[in-house]
Amino acid sequence: MTSSFKEIKFKFLEFFPLFLLLFISLTGSAVMDFKIFSINVHYILIYYWVLKKPQALGYGFIFLSGIITDVMFGLPMGLTALVLLVVAAFAAYVRVVTVRVSLFSDWMAFIPALLIANLVYFFILYLSDYSIDYFYLIKNSIFTFIFYPILWIFFEILIRITKSGAYA
Repeated sequence: MTSSFKEIKFKFLEFFPLFLLLFISLTGSAVMDFKIFSINVHYILIYYWVLKKPQALGYGFIFLSGIITDVMFGLPMGLTALVLLVVAAFAAYVRVVTVRVSLFSDWMAFIPALLIANLVYFFILYLSDYSIDYFYLIKNSIFTFIFYPILWIFFEILIRITKSGAYA
């Protein structure tokens, strides 16, 4: 009984990124807004898991998450899905060209991913005649970049827990 409970617990931990991705999309909490700053957890989640364990999040689930987020926020259909797929594609590219994996290298490679994703986001909103708050977009990007190491450490701990559970 206990071995099956452990197996269920570690299977849940393996699917945690997928559950978190869909939870973020369904609750509309992709961007955590605080009074002073905001953090785009969607970008961090997708970038990290596509970079470290691409089998944890499929591109179809990432696309579906983006479509759900568009519906929740009332954005043009496919905007967030495209932006999230850009982040995922950039993370996949970084995964292929990275020789030594470290927090610093992942963090620095996250800068161009954020810039390209926000450029696509801005460009599509501009073409759709949506009003764009430039200061909010820049502030969100900066604090998303600053918050990345905290979630990186949390996700690394989660990966270590699931690895230790696989051999137990």
